[in-house]
Amino acid sequence: MKDNNKIAVVIPTYKAKRHIFNVLGKIGPEVDKIYVVDDCCPENTGDYVKELCTDNRVVVIKKSSNQGVGAAVMTGYQAGIQDGMAILVKIDSDDQMDPSLIINFVTPLLTGEADYTKGNRFYDLEKIRSMPKIRLFGNAVLSLMCKLSSGYWNIFDPTNGYTAIHADVARHLPLSKISQRYFFETDILFRLNTLRAVVVDVPMEAKYGDEVSNLKISEVVGEFLAKHVRNFSKRIFYNYYLRDMSLASIELPLGILLLIFGVVYGSYHWMHSISLGTPTTAGTVMLSALPILTGMQFLLAFIGYDVASTPTRPIHRNFLRPKTPSTMGLQGEEKSRALLKK
Repeated sequence: MKDNNKIAVVIPTYKAKRHIFNVLGKIGPEVDKIYVVDDCCPENTGDYVKELCTDNRVVVIKKSSNQGVGAAVMTGYQAGIQDGMAILVKIDSDDQMDPSLIINFVTPLLTGEADYTKGNRFYDLEKIRSMPKIRLFGNAVLSLMCKLSSGYWNIFDPTNGYTAIHADVARHLPLSKISQRYFFETDILFRLNTLRAVVVDVPMEAKYGDEVSNLKISEVVGEFLAKHVRNFSKRIFYNYYLRDMSLASIELPLGILLLIFGVVYGSYHWMHSISLGTPTTAGTVMLSALPILTGMQFLLAFIGYDVASTPTRPIHRNFLRPKTPSTMGLQGEEKSRALLKK
């Protein structure tokens, strides 16, 4: 039977050879396994770690082709699940993430408060001044798009890669379908919502050194937008029409239809009145404005319902198979308390 207290760290690596040992050296004894996933790195980081690392917890997994950071993380998840790990923490290999925060990420999972935790660099308004302004704006836009597509209105900083997931939740995710590249952090949130998993933000400090990001915003903005629209459409269909129906299931399509009708009808008569040089009648204006206002009210009501529907009950408790029902929660709580005292 799986020990439901074991913690594993997954480190996808690509062109981060000079930082990898800084990261490995900071990982504390609370971690039972460390998976270094070499995503066909041209610097042969995997071989470098195999040759010089003396930490028995480290397992190097080399991929035969470069599939992307998302695929590398999923490979690490699969290895952790197969090895009976309970918590899977993902940190980057560029030394931007502080491994001493691992306990902050795993505690909500061990105590049964969450199924998935992720970092948020926006809690401390003073410290985020170190973040480049373009990243601040980009994260604000991406966070809004993520809230709409994933349904997690209570989280921010969706592209933050410092995460932890309960293995019993990870094994129910379609790992092969999750985006293989940079969109995977947002895509996994969409997948978690379809499971009704609880996601919690963990405050962390923004840190930027001399490392160079492999993500080019100009190259992925179109891809991200298309995938957000796809995930939003799927989530709405799954949650409001396939699994369940509610008043919100009527408010959304009715609001969209009324808004479109009002805009099209009003635009047509506005252009028609300009071409004739005569003012539009009050009745025509009202016939256009009323559907627009009503449609917006329906859409706002739908958003309010969607916000209130954010998952709040952790699901991994339903998947656990404890030795005895009375001790399942206590084991995780005892380990969390012990780790917090260190």
